[in-house]
Amino acid sequence: MDRTDHMRDENSVTLDFGGDDEMTFAQSGAVGLIRLTRPKALNALTHKMVLAMERALLHWADDPQVKSVIVEGEGRAFCAGGDVVAAYNAGKSGKPAYDFFQDEYRLNRLIGAYNKPYIALLNGITMGGGAGISVHGSHRIVTENTLFAMPESGIGFFTDVGGSAFLPALPQRFGFYLGLTGSTIRWGDCLNSGIATHALQAEQLTELCTRLVAGEKPDDILSGMQLSAPDWEMPEADRALVARCFEARTIEQSIANFVQAAEAGDEKAATITGVLGKRSPTSLKAIFTLFQDAEAFSRANKELSYSARLDRQMQIEYALAEILLQGHDFYAGVGAVLIDKTGNPVWNPASLDQVQLPDFLTLKDNKQG
Repeated sequence: MDRTDHMRDENSVTLDFGGDDEMTFAQSGAVGLIRLTRPKALNALTHKMVLAMERALLHWADDPQVKSVIVEGEGRAFCAGGDVVAAYNAGKSGKPAYDFFQDEYRLNRLIGAYNKPYIALLNGITMGGGAGISVHGSHRIVTENTLFAMPESGIGFFTDVGGSAFLPALPQRFGFYLGLTGSTIRWGDCLNSGIATHALQAEQLTELCTRLVAGEKPDDILSGMQLSAPDWEMPEADRALVARCFEARTIEQSIANFVQAAEAGDEKAATITGVLGKRSPTSLKAIFTLFQDAEAFSRANKELSYSARLDRQMQIEYALAEILLQGHDFYAGVGAVLIDKTGNPVWNPASLDQVQLPDFLTLKDNKQG
């Protein structure tokens, strides 16, 4: 049995929401079951999968027999992101993938406002679009197998799928660090930063799923299970460095802060400086601007629910996505990293002082209804 195949029993009823062989759906007892089944592609989300998943969630939202929804991935990944190669090909053919991003973002918003417990099992690689179908849900379970990243700055894009709703809210500017550097973290950093709600050993997921199928409430189950409590993997001194350097008002000043710390002998600062120097300047400027605005909005609107803030951020993110899909760096980044695999994209503009972005914060997306 595959290590993520926790949910199959003789009472499961297979359902068809249009996922074909890319995604399977079943109803088992009190649970709606979603399984991503593209292991060779690390379960990257295609447009077909996004639409099928939306149909399933809307169907189960109105089904009184379904008390909760479980989402998992087959193989060693939960979901390694959206299918950006398809988006690359669409843009190169003169038809930027606006529809894909529009539908993906609508799915992210649906998850953020879902009326039932939504349990994502991040038991493996979780990146980009994989965060979009997990982090906005009520229960995010990490394991010792979890590898989490938002690597979009390395392919000339930005931390979309609602990244601006959750990353700026993480403590000590940790979300700024993740979004701008694209660094990969493990379960301890996920749990302690708030990306995850719970940590379990992978072998415990079967018990969790079995009890959910039987109709128990997820909080009741988890409160009685032996939860794991991994510590931060990122040392406290490095987290303090990140908080101090990213406290600046601009991305340029943040980088200058890291350079200064590196010159004073801080090895982590030198590493981060090197990473930021390889990222798309357009992406860095866009992400920093997006996060600062989201953070300020949250401070000024503390009474708003998470789903309301997510709704606002998704509208802004779609406006930014349209801009970047019409630009240069997304295609240079995906081409170099995922297609030609040279790993050395040529960014244009090549430096932060040359970046001129439209005011995407004021743009409204009338299609994101």
